[in-house]
Amino acid sequence: MRVSEAASAEKSQVGSMREGVLELKILLTGEDDSPSNYCMQMNRTGSGGWSTPRHRHNFDQVRYILKGTYPYAKGKSMPEGWVGYFPEGVRYGPQDRPEGLEMLTLQFGGASGNGFLSVARRERANRALQSKGVFKDGIFSYVDANGKLHNQDGSEACFEEATGQKLSFGSPRYQDLVLMDPASFQWIEDPVAGVFHKWLGTFTERRTQIGLTRVEPGASFVAGGQPSIELLFLSRGSVEIGGKTYGPHSAFELAAHHEPVAIRGVTPAEFLRLVLPQF
Repeated sequence: MRVSEAASAEKSQVGSMREGVLELKILLTGEDDSPSNYCMQMNRTGSGGWSTPRHRHNFDQVRYILKGTYPYAKGKSMPEGWVGYFPEGVRYGPQDRPEGLEMLTLQFGGASGNGFLSVARRERANRALQSKGVFKDGIFSYVDANGKLHNQDGSEACFEEATGQKLSFGSPRYQDLVLMDPASFQWIEDPVAGVFHKWLGTFTERRTQIGLTRVEPGASFVAGGQPSIELLFLSRGSVEIGGKTYGPHSAFELAAHHEPVAIRGVTPAEFLRLVLPQF
């Protein structure tokens, strides 16, 4: 099992491929070039906000709004506490995030098997592209050797610079984003006293799962044993694992078929739970 705590997590920012300031805390990452690669991060919109044009990705995303309201498209927003599944190939935006908005974002390889380009590789590509052209309003523009102007989505340009491959998209499995209000779901009791679950949804033929688990003080929740990577984000409360106590905004990764791990509640605790696609 791997553990990360936000207070000591690596800090970063989204580069110039987008407009504004988006501050990142990288909690956990997967393995480059694996279809199961992922990045779990906390992000906060900095001074002046942060914006993107309407776009899509060749990977899946889950967003959990921690503070504020997230305007994910013109005239559309996600309230604090909501969870969104952003399927690969589905367009969203334009985004115009206000200063101070905080969310947990998980980006990961979707059912198509395209994988996920790591933040580190993307930002290296961003820096390399700046010697060739300019990023403005989320678009990368450059003039080729024949004097022809090219405009391309900044994220797509970074992918192609990093991989040397044309960005392709699998057929969208969903028509739109899937937005979920956990407050409208009921807690279901676990066979273990003091443990409760809300499974919000299972998605695609590779069974991506999203849910919440609540653990009362003194109760023990058993994680692990999933057929693919399981990720936990402690949104509130504190828990104890193997004699060590972890507080809010701690993250945990359990590999596929990981042996069961007992997580004991110290104060009333709640996790966002994610099981990545099965490959």
